[in-house]
Amino acid sequence: MDHRRSTLQPSSDLNANTRSGLPISATTKKANSTLRMSLAGSALRAPYPTPSSVPSSNPRHSVLRSQNINPNSLLQSTTKPNFARTPLNNSTRRGSIWSGGAAIPPPTGSQTLKDPRPLREKPFQAQMKHDIYTYLKGTDREIAHSTLGNIQGKEYRAIFEFLVKTLDPCHPLNANLKFEDEFVPALRALRYPFVNAIDNKWLAAPASMHSWPTLLGVLHWLVEACKALDLYETSGDPTLEDPSQVPEEFEDSWDHQALAFKYFDDSYGVWLDMVDDFAEPNQFLEDRYDRKNERAQIDLEDKTRQLEQVTVELNKLKSTAPPITELQGENGLLKGDSEKFQKILHQYDLRKKKLTDQIISEKADLINRGDQLEQLRVDQDKLAEIVKAQNLTPEEVIKMNSDHESLSHNLRDLKQKIAETHRNLMTLEVNVANRAAAAEEALDNYTNLLSSLGLFPPLSPPLQDVDFTLELNTAQSNPQLLLTGADIRRVIKPNLSAVAESKRSERATVESERIKFDNELDQLTLECENIDEEIAEVEKKVVGLNDQADDLRDVAQQEALVANSEADRLERDVAHARTAALANGMGVKSRLQALQFDYREQIEKVSRLKEETVRGMIKNTHDIAKFKEEVSRHLTALRDFAEDE
Repeated sequence: MDHRRSTLQPSSDLNANTRSGLPISATTKKANSTLRMSLAGSALRAPYPTPSSVPSSNPRHSVLRSQNINPNSLLQSTTKPNFARTPLNNSTRRGSIWSGGAAIPPPTGSQTLKDPRPLREKPFQAQMKHDIYTYLKGTDREIAHSTLGNIQGKEYRAIFEFLVKTLDPCHPLNANLKFEDEFVPALRALRYPFVNAIDNKWLAAPASMHSWPTLLGVLHWLVEACKALDLYETSGDPTLEDPSQVPEEFEDSWDHQALAFKYFDDSYGVWLDMVDDFAEPNQFLEDRYDRKNERAQIDLEDKTRQLEQVTVELNKLKSTAPPITELQGENGLLKGDSEKFQKILHQYDLRKKKLTDQIISEKADLINRGDQLEQLRVDQDKLAEIVKAQNLTPEEVIKMNSDHESLSHNLRDLKQKIAETHRNLMTLEVNVANRAAAAEEALDNYTNLLSSLGLFPPLSPPLQDVDFTLELNTAQSNPQLLLTGADIRRVIKPNLSAVAESKRSERATVESERIKFDNELDQLTLECENIDEEIAEVEKKVVGLNDQADDLRDVAQQEALVANSEADRLERDVAHARTAALANGMGVKSRLQALQFDYREQIEKVSRLKEETVRGMIKNTHDIAKFKEEVSRHLTALRDFAEDE
């Protein structure tokens, strides 16, 4: 509750020149000094009954009218220190306008609003007592539950003052005055809508039957207002204008107004201390917006870097062929590979069928040989029986055995030669298959190169009648007919040499165009650098204009100091003239009037210098804004030009 925002009521008091924004100690300290008057005139305050206390001095007046700080009276800094607040012992009280909206004039004596609440119903009264007790229980003003059943005037006053102080900590409540004199004005200041239905005589016995419902309704209304205020202050709403809640990056107007209010608050406190140099508030505000702009600058650099990357990628995509062309070429290559693969599968199927037929024939041959071997064995057995039956001589038997051995030896030699011939045949078949596979792989590589180079028919002139495709037919027994297609030496090789030469010439042309494009890009980069230099020169001019504005402000301040010293001197002369007038009579009055005229002229001169200074600062600010707009326009045009390129 220490940082609760005070709420001020704008009014039409045009004679409140004795009020100030200084605390009591500052007012006492500057009581006997000659202070600077407000630049914005006197603050407008609502009239209140004048207490017994008398203002001690003529303090320094507010530099801003209280009703023009913000359209919403609640939008004041929640961290504002003690200075720039009205002391409690001033001659006129400042009323609170806490109502959650714009200032509304209080109802006049002729306006009587009827309270729509059922105040005399017991259930409603019990509910109001429960709400009041529950709220006070959560604060440092806890009361007994039976207090609201039979309340005394002192207890009612304590609860009322606590709720008023909760709503408006700066509301002046004097313990030395009667409660009847402060009750209705405080409710009027708080905009209680049914204040005209209250009689001050009820406060003598607040628990009486005819007065307690209305007075209980007052307390309940104040409690509900306190709850709404607590809810608003803890809601984090940007209309609170709390600088501590302003994020690093912000665009909301309330955040700007919060920082502006803190700047005005700090500058006003410095100004009240007779210091015209607002270096610390200016530095704080500049640092705060520098932090905001730093993230924006980092984001801008990231976006610029991303733009450059996307631009490079876009240029790369524009410089290369469309992806669909590459996909179409790849699709054609895959279709060609599919056809080749189908042909290879067909060849392997034929080979498989041939080998299967060969295996079947070999098996049939093996069966026939087996049958022949069985027949030979049968014949051998028959021959052996015949030999046994024959009566041969030993010499004939030896000769037959030798002939049989020689024939067996010859048979073994023939079988070995047949097996060796079969192995050589298998080796040759493997070599032929490997070389055929290598030839097919080389032919596939050749076909892939033709596909990647776009040399499949039909070709563009003058190669429209040339066919570079080759096919391998390993089933041909004649080596001259293994490759089908155009003649390699007479047709394919010369035409491929011509295509390579044309591609080299096209590459040289593309390289020359790339060099030309790089030259144009360097020229554009040089133009961008020149524009950056022009921007730097304009920024230097802006800095010079700011320096001139600062010099103009310093000169105006010096002239204002000289004018103030001259005004002080004239005041002393006026004082001397008044003293001399008492002795010298009416002859000195004319001189006093002349001095008063000179004093007024000096005051007008000071006001004129201040107005000229303000106009100069506004003009410089307008020039800076126009310059920033022009620079932004040039940068936008440059970015559009770069995107078009």
